[in-house]
Amino acid sequence: MHRVEAAGRSVLLDCGLFQGRRAEAMQRNSNLPFAPKDIDAVVLSHAHIDHCGNLPTLLKRGYPGPVYCTPASRDLLAVMLGDSARIQQEDADYLNRRRSRGESRILPLYTVRDVVRTLRACQSVPYDRTVEILPGVQLTFVEAGHLLGSAMVHLQIEQRGQSARLTFTGDVGRPGLPILRDPAPVPECDLLISDSTYGGRRHEPIPDTVERLGDIVRRTVARGGKVLIPAFSLGRTQTIVYFLHQLLRAGRLPEVPICVDSPLAASATEVFRLHPECFDEQTLELLQADPELFAGQHIRYLHSVEESRQLNSEPGPVVIVAASGMCEAGRILHHLKHHIEDPRTTILLIGYQAPDTLGRRLAERLPEVRLLDRVKRLRAEVVSLAGFSSHADHEGLLKLIGPLRGKTKVVRLVHGEPEAAEALAVALREQGFPDVAVPQPGDFVELPTLSAQP
Repeated sequence: MHRVEAAGRSVLLDCGLFQGRRAEAMQRNSNLPFAPKDIDAVVLSHAHIDHCGNLPTLLKRGYPGPVYCTPASRDLLAVMLGDSARIQQEDADYLNRRRSRGESRILPLYTVRDVVRTLRACQSVPYDRTVEILPGVQLTFVEAGHLLGSAMVHLQIEQRGQSARLTFTGDVGRPGLPILRDPAPVPECDLLISDSTYGGRRHEPIPDTVERLGDIVRRTVARGGKVLIPAFSLGRTQTIVYFLHQLLRAGRLPEVPICVDSPLAASATEVFRLHPECFDEQTLELLQADPELFAGQHIRYLHSVEESRQLNSEPGPVVIVAASGMCEAGRILHHLKHHIEDPRTTILLIGYQAPDTLGRRLAERLPEVRLLDRVKRLRAEVVSLAGFSSHADHEGLLKLIGPLRGKTKVVRLVHGEPEAAEALAVALREQGFPDVAVPQPGDFVELPTLSAQP
């Protein structure tokens, strides 16, 4: 959440859901750091839950709208927020079944009704079209290349005869990844609020990562095992399916079934099909030659719980892609329960694994892990592939931000662990940016004026 106060109005950039330990998450998500009635407009960079997930709370508490986003983000919001509301309800039901006599009933953070209200408040704005969202405040979305519909937010603000420009990158994508267009140049601005997720870190080249993916699947199939891939349903699942499909088409994989065991991923993939305007040229050409780029005869999407259960009893090699990406919830837990002690199995971790998660414990290859209230011995092979990240790495961020040197007066780095953000800050200072800092929650910064108007 970044609040911009200018031209006598207040604009909120993103309204994400904090995800962490249950008590802390409920506390932070339930208590917004401002009065919703004081917000005049909301601008959403993209539909990942850490950026959009608390919008229904905002509207539930009295913000009437609008919420500005790209058309693809609007369609993904329906999928992501609907799933989030379901999880909120299931968590509340679970806690209520276990509450002691006399304890207050737990209510979900928000419901499907609140999600519907949020969707009705959305106003879609295509890329590269400038619109006035408030008197004196103009908005332009430009391609961020991180997720279907993701955008950098550019605000042109006129106030008391002065003009200023603000750019919020949201999450910046990685040039050269398939499916989505590469990030556009960062719009020139006086104040830049930038992603710093992978500051100080470098990604493995995509061709090398894909080659390793093929090797992992081939050797697992050769020993008769199953490949379990924990993956978040939005973005990462579609990317891994794309690469597996390409390896199959090229004859670089044996005939092995690929099962995407996630109703949310299936719904998100359908939204991907609806928005080819977000695809890069290579993907558009592939779609013309092969309309089943995200599906096909080898790729099966599972919806029911019964289908998911049957998969664990089916013999023979199979690739299973299932949520969640950090193994903290979802159907991947049940697949791990059945196969984690089988040495033929490969657990393929393709994303960041946060501390205190099952995914991190698997990445550290602990001899035993607690899984669904049982202790299991880790006999499966565990492989980490970090090369599929949809975030720009350190060099990618410097290349994107570098052209603003001498034009941007103030830079604030967000969305990164302290070490990552500070590593990027040091590099930007060395490049000549005069005012670079890593803000803490609640910090303020003055918006520099571009020039005085006559």
